[in-house]
Amino acid sequence: MPFVELDTSLPAERLPPGLALALCNATADILGKPAERVNVTVRSGLPMVLSGSAEPCAQLVVSSIGVVGTAEQNQRHSARFFDVLTAQLGLGPERIVIRFYPLEPWQIGKNRTVMTFL
Repeated sequence: MPFVELDTSLPAERLPPGLALALCNATADILGKPAERVNVTVRSGLPMVLSGSAEPCAQLVVSSIGVVGTAEQNQRHSARFFDVLTAQLGLGPERIVIRFYPLEPWQIGKNRTVMTFL
């Protein structure tokens, strides 16, 4: 059950229509998870500074069970997420940063229990 959170200083009107859905589908493909399990949040127009600059930027946080736990996995994921984000947001890769967080099944609640028991 991946969670993807995109924070950007770009105003909402500069984001492409359907960005959240596009990011959901891209995440499913990149992480090899069903789109029905991907959760996406997009927050725009945020006051942000990246690498000491307030120029337009974005931060992506990717959390998931089992697929973001190694440097090798995240290197592959990073390249593909950067391709999606640079195309969708019109930002250079130097204005984007990605953080990966591995999750355990007991850390995710769903249907009145945790993923461990589903």
